[in-house]
Amino acid sequence: MINYNPKEWFTYIFHFHKGDTILKLWPLMISVSIFSAFVAFLELNVFKLSKSDYVSNIGMMHSLLGFVISMLLVFRTNTSYDRWWDGRKLLGGLTNVSRNFAMKIKALKLPEDDLRFFEYGIPKYAFAMKEHLREKKYFGKNSFLIEVKDGQHIPNQIASSMITRIYDLLRRGLISQEQLIVLTNDINQFTDICGGCERIKNTPIPYSYSAFIKKFIFIYVLTIPIGWVFSLGYYLVLIVPFILYVLASLELIAEEIEDPFGLDANDLPVDTICNNIEKHVEEILSND
Repeated sequence: MINYNPKEWFTYIFHFHKGDTILKLWPLMISVSIFSAFVAFLELNVFKLSKSDYVSNIGMMHSLLGFVISMLLVFRTNTSYDRWWDGRKLLGGLTNVSRNFAMKIKALKLPEDDLRFFEYGIPKYAFAMKEHLREKKYFGKNSFLIEVKDGQHIPNQIASSMITRIYDLLRRGLISQEQLIVLTNDINQFTDICGGCERIKNTPIPYSYSAFIKKFIFIYVLTIPIGWVFSLGYYLVLIVPFILYVLASLELIAEEIEDPFGLDANDLPVDTICNNIEKHVEEILSND
């Protein structure tokens, strides 16, 4: 995720970051510019069409469909942002439940071995969930404290190990039944948060909807030179690529943030959140 000051206008106007959509769209923008120049040349110099020809009325289509495409793109970006914000709330919940769980473990005055187990297990769950959402494997340092099996759901294995340890504390008489219920509820929240993140990750925008928007933008932009050439002439070479940049950028941004757990420039700061969880849990459980 890019950290920035939203008040610095000129910095962002004249600076191009790797996340800027223009860096992804410039080949297509140049192609559309060449296409626009070719259409303008044919209509003005080869076929010598004029404003009285019916082809000039094609521009009416863009006036009618402009409202439709704007509504589609607004809905598309809002839907993607809702997924991004939902993911941020889930990660915030993971941070809170990790801290609360660590504080409760600390208050129990458990033996040193048990404290070290949870000091390792709580942040390990966060890191494992992060890598799970990115479809990678995570075993972590000191993996002998919690052993996991390759090819299985690693966050679930870690949560299972922690809840097994909680029940072991009950059998050893170190916690009461009431404390067991409270601690189990916290571990349940871990799995609930992971399930919520998996819901976002595994439920993309419907394919037909996304494909339709791309086709709509493509056809809309390619037909602009046919009707607008009589009003704009060869200025189309500059105007049509700009229209493509605006419309396609909204779709690209929506695509990027609809899966907010990856490594794109505008994705959530998952690595930072996991590092903070590890730091805070260590501070809580190591503090005498």
